Amino acid sequence: MITIIAAISKNNALGKNNDLIWHLPADLKRFKELTTGHHIIMGRKTYESIGKTLPNRITIIVSTDKNFLKEDCFTTNNLEDAIKISPSNEEVFIVGGAQIYNYAIENNLVDSLDITLVHHEFEADVYFPKIDLDIWEEVKRTDFKADEKNKFDYSFIKYMKIAS
Repeated sequence: MITIIAAISKNNALGKNNDLIWHLPADLKRFKELTTGHHIIMGRKTYESIGKTLPNRITIIVSTDKNFLKEDCFTTNNLEDAIKISPSNEEVFIVGGAQIYNYAIENNLVDSLDITLVHHEFEADVYFPKIDLDIWEEVKRTDFKADEKNKFDYSFIKYMKIAS
């Protein structure tokens, strides 16, 4: 199963200046819980914004720069190759960025979406693609109110691809 995991705002904002726009500790905790022990696929810019290999995960970086190599990571030149070197019998997470998300959805490479929806609109320079409800079915949602640690209301939403 290939799953996109992303935190997006009401207007589909993902980030600005190669960084997150908001800080939601609950989302970071959920990301860690879901992805630990799994393969994660990300673009080079996302890797550089994180700045390190995430512990207890196997990282695959997609980069068109054939010379881009990082210790403790696999590197491929396209998303299809990244998926091919991932185990087919376990969940693999695509963790960003916008170009990788768009490509994965446009090319029908994804089975599910794990979305943190931040109930606020933000100015951004990268956006998540519109979730087409003719293709994706919401199967689980948990809503949360802002609190002392999480500045905005948010929801964890799981979408599964509708069988055609």
